[in-house]
Amino acid sequence: MRSFLVSLENTQECQNAPWPAPPDGQGFWWCALDRDHLPESLGPLQAQLQQWAGCGLEELHVSDLLNVQLPSHYDDTRHYDLLVFRRLTAQAEALHAASDGRLNAGQFAQTVLQAVDTRAVGFAVFDRVLVTVHPPGCEVREFFAQRLHDWQKGSETRTINRIPSSPADLMLRMVNHMVDGYLALRRLLTRQLGTLQQELLDPRSHFNDWQLLLDSRHALHQLEDTCEDQRSAVQEWLDTLEEWPVEPSAEKQRERELLRLRSRDVLEHIERVLSHVRRMEHSTQDTVQMHFAALSHRTNDIMRTLTVLTAVFLPLNLITGFFGMNFDGLPLIHSATGVWIAMAMMAVIALALGGFFWRRRYLGSLARRGLTGGLIERELELQRR
Repeated sequence: MRSFLVSLENTQECQNAPWPAPPDGQGFWWCALDRDHLPESLGPLQAQLQQWAGCGLEELHVSDLLNVQLPSHYDDTRHYDLLVFRRLTAQAEALHAASDGRLNAGQFAQTVLQAVDTRAVGFAVFDRVLVTVHPPGCEVREFFAQRLHDWQKGSETRTINRIPSSPADLMLRMVNHMVDGYLALRRLLTRQLGTLQQELLDPRSHFNDWQLLLDSRHALHQLEDTCEDQRSAVQEWLDTLEEWPVEPSAEKQRERELLRLRSRDVLEHIERVLSHVRRMEHSTQDTVQMHFAALSHRTNDIMRTLTVLTAVFLPLNLITGFFGMNFDGLPLIHSATGVWIAMAMMAVIALALGGFFWRRRYLGSLARRGLTGGLIERELELQRR
């Protein structure tokens, strides 16, 4: 368990328990724990919460914090608020490698699909204490711990990265950081689905990687469910925030308004990700339908060509069958020019039928195929935009 005393004057990490209560009006405590270490640290944590906040965590909420499969949700009590938010498990280096083009097509697809996997991060927000429960090796905890150390050393200006003023403020910053990971992931999903769409609609390719397409659609459905749970949890938090009693001082009112702004910003980011995921789902479905429509169109072209060839050679077969009968009195049988007359007759009939089918546009498939390809290319360009 890592504990930080966060205040505008000084930010420090305390290693040894018990920790003193934060001075009145001068900061708050942030306790960050690994989920695997929560059971063994629960006793000292509950004792510290009794000292700092006058109450501990409810047993049901402790079970929620230990549950790795729990979806994003929000709950509140008289003494604290509980928010569970699911973050991406993909490492930042892996996402950067995928976005920079350092992976081949198979590795890129595998990285993107694995990036949709999520882990739950729990937040218990007291008036003067923030308790966070992270999965092992969580980058969010390390990122904000390093950020607090950097602020303490003065490496970042307060106008750019202001120190959090309350536990709720720090929680919203962490949630916003996690949502930014979803915003970065959507570019990779767009790139992968764009590649699949091009392969699906390419008339010269024989697409057979249907399992990858199904996995991608499953990842989109999973991401949509995750974002919907996140939106519901943040919306409930925002509704509860609106019901908090009015602060007497102007400074506290300003901090409350900043919390509302940060909450709306997080909610807007989640809705952007959710809207983009739904657009990609519709785009993927439309592309599959266009693939089968184009496949049906090519099949119709092939069948039309075979039908025209059959119609052209049918009278020629009739002529050869007529002159192939074993009768001695057939015309042109004993003539030296009979074979040339028959060949000329068959050539005239073949050219006449070919010209007829050409005028009826039965043999104009190349032009129509070019028109269809142009329409498909324009549709793909609109989907990428």
